Amino acid sequence: MSNNSAQGYVTDPRNQDVWVYVNGDFFRRNEAKISIFDSGFALGDGIWEGLRLVNGKIISLSAHLDRLYEGAMAIDLDIGMNRADLTQIIHETLARNHMKDGAHLRLMITRGIKHTPNQDPRFVIDKATIVIVAEYKLPKPESKQKGLTLFTSTFRTSTPDVFDLRLNSHSRLNLIQALIQAIKAGADEALMLDPRGFVASCNSTNFFIVRKAELWTSCGNYSFKGITQQNVITAWKNSGKIVRECDFTLAQVYSADEAFATGTLGGVTPVVKIDGRVIGSGQPGPLTRSISDLYTQFAAETAE
Repeated sequence: MSNNSAQGYVTDPRNQDVWVYVNGDFFRRNEAKISIFDSGFALGDGIWEGLRLVNGKIISLSAHLDRLYEGAMAIDLDIGMNRADLTQIIHETLARNHMKDGAHLRLMITRGIKHTPNQDPRFVIDKATIVIVAEYKLPKPESKQKGLTLFTSTFRTSTPDVFDLRLNSHSRLNLIQALIQAIKAGADEALMLDPRGFVASCNSTNFFIVRKAELWTSCGNYSFKGITQQNVITAWKNSGKIVRECDFTLAQVYSADEAFATGTLGGVTPVVKIDGRVIGSGQPGPLTRSISDLYTQFAAETAE
């Protein structure tokens, strides 16, 4: 079974003793807790963002907060804190842990504690639960050196009327099922199709192919719209190159020159094999490396 992953990271012993923010207080990692009656634990009723700290700044913080507050409005969740105050506690969490670079934050907000673990939001008895976990995380170098292998899952992404993946919801079971299927098949990650059979995304990252120096990625009607994905699109367009946000098929994926996945933690991660088929040369390609360099530069220049 493969140990490679788009979410894999280098083990850092400092993470065993980090401070975690929970509803106005800080707790050591092994002491941080929420109630078993919390909406997020009981029902997956909440939203989250993954943030990356580079050289004292957070990549695309404004875009992440835009998505967070838009998601909260969509599910009628009162965060109970404005953007400025939330930004302040993000930076307080980093300061408490003396973090200046190479950190990844998981900001999680749920509807709060309930009288009883049922679906009805009217049973909430307290304000929203806010948790921030900051850890030292660097992507595994072997993921970028060797590239990822993908398996096309039989689990499809959902339509917006069933489950809108533009909401960064705590409920990820369909995506987890796809990943489990891929792992059981010996792959690193799952590639997922949309309900019409076009390529949508990976289970936790966005997906690109390279065809004659053009980048192709899903239009996003049936997948999450990643912030790293958008940064890659912008950086490649700024360099004078072409990006197509369009429908494309597995047949077009198999014949691509190169492929890669994008996400907050890993940035740009090469993909070298899909469904047992070698993509391009079977090695991380030169354009993927160029794209990764452009993204890294763009992310650093626009970090806040």
